[in-house]
Amino acid sequence: MKKQKHNEITLAFSPCPNDTFMFWALLNGKVNAFDMSFKVSMLDIEQLNKAAVNHEYDMIKISYSHYPKISEAYQLLRAGSAMGFGNGPLLVARRKIHPDEFSHLKIAIPGIETTANMLLTLAYPEVSNKPVYLFSNIEDAVLSGEVDAGLLIHETRFTYEKKQLHKLIDLGEFWETKTGGLPLPLGAIAVKRKLSEDTKKNMNNAVSESVLYALKNPQKPEKFVLNHANEIDIDVCRKHINLYVNEFSVDIGDTGKKAVDALLTLKTNNIA
Repeated sequence: MKKQKHNEITLAFSPCPNDTFMFWALLNGKVNAFDMSFKVSMLDIEQLNKAAVNHEYDMIKISYSHYPKISEAYQLLRAGSAMGFGNGPLLVARRKIHPDEFSHLKIAIPGIETTANMLLTLAYPEVSNKPVYLFSNIEDAVLSGEVDAGLLIHETRFTYEKKQLHKLIDLGEFWETKTGGLPLPLGAIAVKRKLSEDTKKNMNNAVSESVLYALKNPQKPEKFVLNHANEIDIDVCRKHINLYVNEFSVDIGDTGKKAVDALLTLKTNNIA
């Protein structure tokens, strides 16, 4: 009797510590893969969002704010989210900038379709000059004077102060104030709608189990995390993981769903 082939799934996520931490157990046989095998690609979040538009992967990390553009082809898992409190993008500059200056600023962003850019647009709709940079290059673009300010995500949230940059606004705090204290949904795992319902259910359960395993055994994924991280300081990586991987990553729950609904409503009503 021939051995049954695995259901090969094309999977794409970022090399950032929270993603590699969450997927390590699944990719290394530590949890039930439900007879799935994975062909993995790691891409920057802007590349991931673009790949989702082209339907390139069965399972893919995206920005929550990008979901309306791909919702006909993809649906969201309840597991694998980057969502929480105190985790928002930070707008930084070399000096203090007054509110009446914002319309004239050149602000580096990590991607047009990122949740970070959506929040910036909600907070400062007058800002129009927003060149896209790889997230890890934004600090240097600000320091060199290429741009007036930069929107920081991922590991750079923890390194800007050492580089003498000043925080102008925490967009996570802006979000929580605007929504009455809901957690901020940043990134989600999307899966193709055309896959069978059993496959999609198995994907969600596999990701949820992988996150739980990593949270219970946080040292085990560290080598894998460091091998792919932009910032190789283990303390920075741990801070990054602690900020973005939590109970909402296991399952968004009712509170998480309310937060996602609020974000998508704001996206639809306020941003073309």
